[in-house]
Amino acid sequence: MSTIWMPAQMALFARIVDLNGFSAAARALGVPKAAASRSIAELEAALGVRLLERTTRRIHLTPVGRLLYPHCRRIVDEADAARARAAEAISTHGGPLRVRADPTYGRVLLAPLVPRFLERFPDVPLDVVLQGADFEDGAQWDVAVHIGAIDDPRYVCRELGAPPAVLCATPAYLKEHGTPAKPVELRGHALLTPAATGPEYRVQLHRGAAQREEIAVHPKLAVSDPAVVHASTAAGLGIGLLPEFLCRQGLATGKLVRVLPNWSLPATSPVCAVYPATLANDRRVQVCVEFLAANVIPALAAP
Repeated sequence: MSTIWMPAQMALFARIVDLNGFSAAARALGVPKAAASRSIAELEAALGVRLLERTTRRIHLTPVGRLLYPHCRRIVDEADAARARAAEAISTHGGPLRVRADPTYGRVLLAPLVPRFLERFPDVPLDVVLQGADFEDGAQWDVAVHIGAIDDPRYVCRELGAPPAVLCATPAYLKEHGTPAKPVELRGHALLTPAATGPEYRVQLHRGAAQREEIAVHPKLAVSDPAVVHASTAAGLGIGLLPEFLCRQGLATGKLVRVLPNWSLPATSPVCAVYPATLANDRRVQVCVEFLAANVIPALAAP
């Protein structure tokens, strides 16, 4: 075995110890578990000692493994420091901050904030694309406005808020079809909902701490894009289940009406600011995420 690879194998050994397992370390580093196991076997063969004792559920350091672990841990620390310094160098040399955003939430939440951000931070140019971020290729963007939390050690995920959900419809639709007075009456209406996992969509409602209802409906429209649900609701096609902030203007102007206003629905998936962990010390990323937190969190909160 060429010794040029030994530092990488030592860093892998430290990751396995830190995360208490081959599977967790392999996921964190984005390599197959079999490759991680083979690499440690090669390292042990090269050193002529056992570093780990493996059982079906846990790993244990051998006495020699305990002696070598601090040295291997320093390799990881130096590698992380090198990545951070490289990210800092990229930031120092300028270039636009690459921002990606879910299209619907990007148009409604991010677009109005872009001019204000550029006024506040004139030294941070932006490259904004309204499309979902590819989490398998983080080098293509710096900050992503993403729907749903990300549990991946390669990224930092900061929740900006989980928008309240409401049921609403146009006055014309309710005049023609009637207004539901209780949750079970939703079954007699055209429901426009987020994408369902089957032919039914289960609408969960609660009133106070004691009353809870779960109504199974067959949606007239089930779609993953809330903008389509909003457009269909505004067109009078049915009762829409929507993030409150998307229909706030329609409710304020009377173009939309709350349905079952005394009942509450679970919040929708959280809106998060996500960025690669290697950019944690990048000033551009820091100011962008803090700016989003200061402006998006209050925008998502119910009035």
